[in-house]
Amino acid sequence: MRKPLSFLLLAIAIACAPPQRRVAAAPPVNTAETEIAPDAVADTLLVDVQSLDPTIVVDLRYATANNFTGAPLPGYQANRAYLRREAAAALSSVQRDLRPRGLALKIFDAYRPVRATLAMVDWTERVHRADLLKDGYIASRSRHNLGLAIDLTLIDLVTGQELEMGTPFDTFSAAAHTANASGLSAVNRQRLKAAMEAEGFQNYDQEWWHYTFNVPTPLRFDRPIR
Repeated sequence: MRKPLSFLLLAIAIACAPPQRRVAAAPPVNTAETEIAPDAVADTLLVDVQSLDPTIVVDLRYATANNFTGAPLPGYQANRAYLRREAAAALSSVQRDLRPRGLALKIFDAYRPVRATLAMVDWTERVHRADLLKDGYIASRSRHNLGLAIDLTLIDLVTGQELEMGTPFDTFSAAAHTANASGLSAVNRQRLKAAMEAEGFQNYDQEWWHYTFNVPTPLRFDRPIR
């Protein structure tokens, strides 16, 4: 890998900076071309969200066969949700704000290794679904690779049951667009949106579950989740 020392110096400077909150999010799907940072840098910048709030439920779909590819994706070796430290702190605040309302967060995906994104693209080629790339449901350069995107839903704090959102996670159709809901599903999507936006996250309007956060110095990572 090129220039690991410069990456480490950048990581130390970022880690010492004050946390960023309520910052407008960058575009939610494709990222600018960015060199992949060494795992040692990832270890200084990514944090397990449950280390900040163990009450956040994690159900990483891509660590199992329960996802649209039908198999675990490369790099997912544990059911642990990582984010950039700034985004994780903001997510912890969302959970804290939801608790008095009897609600909590359930995470389907957070930081995603680059190798997993490439495996998704390979899957679209094998099953002849290039339309999913064209229509923005799967990205070849994902903000998940930066630790700045998260896929999640709301659950009942007591029962743990997911709230009705109108479609399952990873539904590749217009029905999953945030605004395309009615009745209770529309109410619950707006509950999630309002809670996330209050702490600086931005919704991707084609996927009710997908939110992004912005930091001044994004980096791509390929560190396995373990």
